[in-house]
Amino acid sequence: MGWFTKKEAAPQEPLADIWHVCPKCQAHVFKDEWISNQMVCPKCGHHDRLTCRQRVEMLIDPDTFREFGTEIVPSDPLKFSDAKGPYAPKAAATVKKLGQSESVIIGSGNIEGTRVVLAVMDFRFLGGSLSTGAGEKITKAIEHAISFNRAFIMVSASGGARMHEGILSLMQMAKTCAALSKLERAGLPYISILTDPTTGGVSASYALLGDVNIAEPGTLIGFAGRRVIETTIKQKLPDDFQTAEYLRDHGFVDAIVQRKDLKKFLATLLSYRMK
Repeated sequence: MGWFTKKEAAPQEPLADIWHVCPKCQAHVFKDEWISNQMVCPKCGHHDRLTCRQRVEMLIDPDTFREFGTEIVPSDPLKFSDAKGPYAPKAAATVKKLGQSESVIIGSGNIEGTRVVLAVMDFRFLGGSLSTGAGEKITKAIEHAISFNRAFIMVSASGGARMHEGILSLMQMAKTCAALSKLERAGLPYISILTDPTTGGVSASYALLGDVNIAEPGTLIGFAGRRVIETTIKQKLPDDFQTAEYLRDHGFVDAIVQRKDLKKFLATLLSYRMK
């Protein structure tokens, strides 16, 4: 009978396909607007994390990026295993899932016509950790910059050294810094871009050694965590401690640049140094 039949509702597009929820202020933003705004919240200005490929697309002129070093992959010198299983298959699965050989990609490309060498870390790859492979790729990129007389730009996003590889991962801090020393002696600029988060052994080595250190707004930058420091020194830390703004005010960061302005800012810096 007609009054017992229920009209079938038209299928609706899932909300997840329409909206993106800002992880900071929880505002609902149209997904298309979120993407066109380079994943920066129009409500609160929060800069969400980007992948390494998104970073390259944002900073490098179209069709000019040439990646190299893809033959370098994670190694497992300790045959490490923990409660979640062995490290080697975990690293291999990450390589396959993300389609990149390590936690950093390296290559050369143009920024408004100026050729540079770029290294970009990706936090999705085991927390952007610094491994023997990542250290080798960064060193290779710096040596490439020296060979071709180009500026080197490093985009950091990392939780620190990859302790699955033990002391060998920690040695990458010294290795990359030694390579940067060669870059400095060659008279070539090093521009370091710190993105959320930049912590641990990465912040304690190459990330804060730039001729110019740039950070995105609100970026977490530090070595040990807030709770560890407060427990050690028995003091309450400032609310903005370990933010980009705090480090700028205390002389560790030279400039905080909005994501939409970053490419232009880099082009201006390069025009001063690479004439």
